[in-house]
Amino acid sequence: MRGAIQLDEHFDRVGLRKTPQRLDVLEHLVRRPIHATADEIFAALNRRDPRVSRATVYNCLRDLARTGLVREVPGEGKAARYDANLHRHHHFICDVCGNVEDIEWFDVPASSWQTAAGKRRIRESEVVLRGVCSRCA
Repeated sequence: MRGAIQLDEHFDRVGLRKTPQRLDVLEHLVRRPIHATADEIFAALNRRDPRVSRATVYNCLRDLARTGLVREVPGEGKAARYDANLHRHHHFICDVCGNVEDIEWFDVPASSWQTAAGKRRIRESEVVLRGVCSRCA
């Protein structure tokens, strides 16, 4: 998992308590970089400890995403997926299996985003590539 000192500093900086539940959710995402849904995380944690509630997992994900320790990623369907890889990167989504994979960051000229956005203000950008993954090809 990320360096304990860095985590402590981040939790302190954003004013979020470092609870065992938040650490469990974060550890699950770091150890299994599969862009899991909240329900998938709940099922995995609940198998290990039946006292874990679905609401706790959702609340932890909300807090971790709000403070920048995880991010929501685009995916297929209605369920949000979560990613603990905070290094700049893009995503590939398989049309067949729905798997979400990290793609190494590449720059897209800012002028392209600015033209497409018109008068909108862009906070951040990410490219999502869609197709068929190597396993499904």
